Amino acid sequence: MDKGTFQEIDAFVLHRTTEFGMGDQKFLGDAVVTGYGQVNGRLVYVFSQDFTISGGSLSEVVGEKVCKVMDMAMKMGAPLVGLNDSGGARIQEGVASLRGYGEVFLRNTLASGVIPQISVIMGPCAGGAVYSPAITDFVFMVQGTSQMYITGPDVIKAVTAEEVTHEQLGGALTHASKSGVAHFVSPNDQECIQEVRRLLSFLPQNNQEDTPRVNADDNPQRSCDELLKIVPDDTSKAYDMKKVIAEVVDNRDFLEVHKRFAQNMIVGFARFAGKAVGIVAQQPSYAAGVIDINASVKAARFVRFCDAFNIPLVTFTDVPGFMPGTEQEFGGIIRHGAKLIFAYAEATVPKVSVITRKAYGGAYVVMSSKHLRGDINYAWPTAEIAVMGAEGAVNIVFRDAINKAADKEAERKKLVAEYQAKFTNPYIAASRGYLDEVIDPRETRTKIIRALEMLENKRDTNPPKKHGNIPL
Repeated sequence: MDKGTFQEIDAFVLHRTTEFGMGDQKFLGDAVVTGYGQVNGRLVYVFSQDFTISGGSLSEVVGEKVCKVMDMAMKMGAPLVGLNDSGGARIQEGVASLRGYGEVFLRNTLASGVIPQISVIMGPCAGGAVYSPAITDFVFMVQGTSQMYITGPDVIKAVTAEEVTHEQLGGALTHASKSGVAHFVSPNDQECIQEVRRLLSFLPQNNQEDTPRVNADDNPQRSCDELLKIVPDDTSKAYDMKKVIAEVVDNRDFLEVHKRFAQNMIVGFARFAGKAVGIVAQQPSYAAGVIDINASVKAARFVRFCDAFNIPLVTFTDVPGFMPGTEQEFGGIIRHGAKLIFAYAEATVPKVSVITRKAYGGAYVVMSSKHLRGDINYAWPTAEIAVMGAEGAVNIVFRDAINKAADKEAERKKLVAEYQAKFTNPYIAASRGYLDEVIDPRETRTKIIRALEMLENKRDTNPPKKHGNIPL
């Protein structure tokens, strides 16, 4: 909290259990501190579990305290931050503790898409203590001290004979890189808290507000000359899309989300002319920027968060397609890839996209294309928009002609060159209105800012319904 603004509530609450000697172990406030204050001058509600009291376990009254502060956050339309450090349900209280978890889970679900919910894992969290964070919007973890798991190493060893350490099973790097449960990882508690404050600076208070605007000291008319050097002329060579993002956003300030997970997809927050936006982009330097299962889920979740909280989306596209192979097909790439399609199509916030290079097949369609209600769609002259790459297309379409040629390789190369010249450029899509403009890369920042300004009062709706059935 901003210094001097925190106000604690329910500091005198005591647990009500007398069984198992608990009547002699009562502490004011029980195992959680709750209250409200300000972060960057704006109202925020908070609860912080206290591991020094009964291992931070959730008792009946701990559940009631957390639910009270959650209800207040919903009534006032302000973000909720939970600092989690809990061994799970308080065994001595039995079903009363489980009821407390159920009440918290219900409120997490009802608050989803209404107020931002942030979970900060400040120690070991097990059992029910991990499911509330899993429902919230963002999960922060600290290296070496944070752990999350449903069942600990001892239970796993007893049931499956598998031996694993606490850190291997549920540590920060495990959840940041493998499971995708953690969105942010910090080296210590202090940096973690600062990163939470930084994230809140990009977010609106609730779903009825627009993103906060800050005074921008970065010229909106600034030419991005470096962009001419970042993307190689050879389309088979990789480059770092984060350099493109840094070049066009305000003050090179980009808060990346899910940095270690599905690194072929980049998501995060930045500002244009002082206004916060969500950014989605491929990373050509990691697996060529292909869309696989994890990338689909990562981007879809981020797109839906931005749409829920009126955060405009800016998309940078350089994608060769969806990841082929039996592992992906058996893992459900069809179902998971459909989540990203669903998320972009459903989103009604302003959507601006820039195709920097490749945009092939269904991956072109999904990345905020005009066909999924993209508002403004740009492409650089280097863009290649087609069903597939020239090599693959020629091998299929001109198979017979190549086989009949005296010099098959020479014929294939000639046909590839002709295909590239005729089809793999942005002007065919532009001629059909699928692109609004083919732009000079140096004007990318200016074009995006003007598009976002034009779209500031955009109003779009979806058909009346209880909710859609996203392919989970």
